Amino acid sequence: MRAAERTLAEDLAEMRDAARHAGHIALSYARAGDAKAWDKSPGHPVTEADLAVNTYLADRLRKFRPEYGWLSEETADQPSERRKTRTWVVDPIDGTRAFMRGDPHWCIGLAVVEEGISVAAVLYAPVFDELFEARLSGGAYLNGIAMRTSERSAEAGSRLIVNQTLIDHPDWPAPWPEVVVSDPKPNATLYRLALVASGAWDATFVLFRKSDWDLAAGALLVEEAGGRVTTHIGEALQFNKAVPAQRSLLAAGKALHPLLMRRMNRLELPDPNAS
Repeated sequence: MRAAERTLAEDLAEMRDAARHAGHIALSYARAGDAKAWDKSPGHPVTEADLAVNTYLADRLRKFRPEYGWLSEETADQPSERRKTRTWVVDPIDGTRAFMRGDPHWCIGLAVVEEGISVAAVLYAPVFDELFEARLSGGAYLNGIAMRTSERSAEAGSRLIVNQTLIDHPDWPAPWPEVVVSDPKPNATLYRLALVASGAWDATFVLFRKSDWDLAAGALLVEEAGGRVTTHIGEALQFNKAVPAQRSLLAAGKALHPLLMRRMNRLELPDPNAS
């Protein structure tokens, strides 16, 4: 095993253990049912649990690899931190709204990004005890079992993790065929990506800006499971730019992805990093 591969294998081992411990911290707040919550900005809630998990992960991962940069939803962004060769990209609790209402569809997301590309990822859904992981060119796994995205090659009958209102919107150039839409839709974007990676669902898409911590771990899961993840117009996701965000998200198996992209690639959505 080459040195770089050995380092990523060590990173994954640390990430697995850290994610499980972070999940136990979050569950302790969930079971107590009294975590304080407030809006850090309009429409973006945060809880004591988010911050406690963030503190734990920052302490542990930054001690483990002090040479890596740091990007987390619950830490003020420091661009100088992200100029390092590798960066931890962390969502302490993705799906905070779900966590607050007792919905099980939330998770802890950890990724290592190198020169804009996600190279290692762990996602842990504590309520289900599901641990997803992937390494660049090393495959994707759920609780140690290899995952593959679905092989669906037609829009009709496809299983989509989106809101029904989006499918029914009158502005689509052509009506959608009959599809199966998730009800309810998991609040956590990372968990939606994990479900696509596992083949449980065929695709998910988001037609508005998403931050890197919502995507970095899940995108690698899907791609290493044989799928494709881009913006809605087919741009490869490039993480750790000046503004750590993407204009949109489209994730699906390789046969379905171009069909969905053809349907939506005329939509004009702003690039967060446009000058």
